[in-house]
Amino acid sequence: MSDVFKTLIKVDVSKHVEKKNKLKYLSWTWAWQYVKELYPDASYKVIEFDNKPYLFDENLGYLLSTEVTIEGETLPMSLPVMDGANNAMKHVKYSYQVQEWVNGKRTGNMIDKWVEPATMFDINKTMMRCLVKNLALFGIGLYIYAGEDLPVQTLVEKLDSEAIEKLSAFIVKYGYTVEQICQSYNVSSLAEFNADMALPVCNQIKEWAKQSQQEGK
Repeated sequence: MSDVFKTLIKVDVSKHVEKKNKLKYLSWTWAWQYVKELYPDASYKVIEFDNKPYLFDENLGYLLSTEVTIEGETLPMSLPVMDGANNAMKHVKYSYQVQEWVNGKRTGNMIDKWVEPATMFDINKTMMRCLVKNLALFGIGLYIYAGEDLPVQTLVEKLDSEAIEKLSAFIVKYGYTVEQICQSYNVSSLAEFNADMALPVCNQIKEWAKQSQQEGK
């Protein structure tokens, strides 16, 4: 298990989890923000097929694929373009049959349901959903797909006094105060940081300092 996964699997994203059709999901904007706050150098790309951001088969429909890279590790993910009922969307409208229900009872008849053709909006939406699932492979929000409400609770090691001293010196070196950093991460002191958070925090501080320097030019 990588250090990245150990860090991201513990992140509680529950306050940004939404529900649709009884299913839970995390918006791509929040998923990406959580990851970038901890790993500023994280990146993703959409895989192209014949210069198009999707793979198309007239019988099967559309497939979107992404790749996410964090700390030198790259993982892929693919997702088909689907409608609200999770049916594959194609380039033309098509029908399928389901059991007819009336007043909570089956009638014994079959009725037609229709799937609309995919649009660029559907493709773009699937692209970002694919990104969220891709990020979940690294641990962020993974527990949502397991039907859980909160992340895996694990025994974590806190920063020792020597590590706290070094982190404090690092913070001051880049022009910040310990109080500012604690407020940014909603903790009362550096002692509340997990040991595996030290590196992501340092990376974020460097990124903030870099942005401040650019804005000051």
